[in-house]
Amino acid sequence: MTRVDFYILPEDNRISPLNYAARLVEKAFRRGHQVYIHTLDDTQTRLLSEELWQRPESFLAHGTGSNDPHQPIQISHQGEPQQHGDVMVNLAGTIPPFFSRFQRVAEIVPGKPESRSQSRDNFRYYKERGYALNTHNI
Repeated sequence: MTRVDFYILPEDNRISPLNYAARLVEKAFRRGHQVYIHTLDDTQTRLLSEELWQRPESFLAHGTGSNDPHQPIQISHQGEPQQHGDVMVNLAGTIPPFFSRFQRVAEIVPGKPESRSQSRDNFRYYKERGYALNTHNI
């Protein structure tokens, strides 16, 4: 069964969801995982792609959309990925229907309290269905 981790960002917004997602993806990649990042739209896909190319210590090669689904890191908002089933980072807000094919799902909870309602809904959804949930205060 899929394990779901919620990463709760600080309320002072010193860490943006995109920046934290890049850090999380880098950590998972360095540990040998394949990572799919599910984004909200084309703009978020592009911004995260730029963030991954500009990591301080090293860039993280990745594919976006359907251009090279064989990359170990894939970013898209265009539906279910073809190759990945290891780790999914969900930045879209809503839970994609294919989340359960992944071993782990990372939900990044925004820092602003008024932006957290969708994350609360997601937490209830997973909990009601019996998924293993973990929370991490960042």
